[in-house]
Amino acid sequence: MRSLRFHLINIQALIIRDLMVRFGRNNLGFVWTILEPMILTTGVLGLWSILRGEVMHGVPVLGIVLTGYMPLTLWRHMTNSQIRILKSNVGLLYHRRLSHFDIVFARSFLEFFSTTAALLIVYFVLLVIGVVQPVHDWTLLLMGWLFTAAYYAGQGFFIAAATEYSENVEKFIQPSQYLLLPLSGTFYMVDWMSSGFQRALLWNPPVHAVEMFRAGFFGPDVPTHYDVTYIAAWSFGWLVLGILAVYAARDRIELV
Repeated sequence: MRSLRFHLINIQALIIRDLMVRFGRNNLGFVWTILEPMILTTGVLGLWSILRGEVMHGVPVLGIVLTGYMPLTLWRHMTNSQIRILKSNVGLLYHRRLSHFDIVFARSFLEFFSTTAALLIVYFVLLVIGVVQPVHDWTLLLMGWLFTAAYYAGQGFFIAAATEYSENVEKFIQPSQYLLLPLSGTFYMVDWMSSGFQRALLWNPPVHAVEMFRAGFFGPDVPTHYDVTYIAAWSFGWLVLGILAVYAARDRIELV
């Protein structure tokens, strides 16, 4: 328990340090960690409402975009922020109480917190002005959100380790994300697709998390497709793989 308490203190200190480094003490400072994803989300919501109208396939467009773009934002932030994070923070490892895991966990938690806060603020603003409906099932929505976070946190840990082995790995991350985006279920519902394409989409684990998130948001009136066991197993697998990868990469970090 004492060791766990030390790690939690380290993670808290690293989060504060990251906020200072990224946003400074002036010009809104810490607020930017939440405001940044909020601005992007609001822009996408406005653009889609203009281009697509109010309803797609009987489902409110703003609801589709909100429940698709926010998991996408979580994906990008929790993976891209881990690129070469160990090498860029190598100086911190002179402190014996700090570990490689403290660094990657702190960054992952910061990205999760900021994106979650942005989601809640945007949702409640849209709810107050009457353009989105109340969440139907908060428990189901939270499960979908947490599975999304766990899945991409594991990938982020793996990326942190992989970019220590080769700088060329970095060049493939964003192209692979762009290629996977059409298969992620971000801006469409699985139920809109043909049965054959539905089966293909559901091989991709994050689709289950997005569909679960939407099931909690819209309720049973909007058909969704997901398997809790499938996404839970994949999320756990990525977390284990990511942690093992960080552990294996520790010896490659040279203190300078």
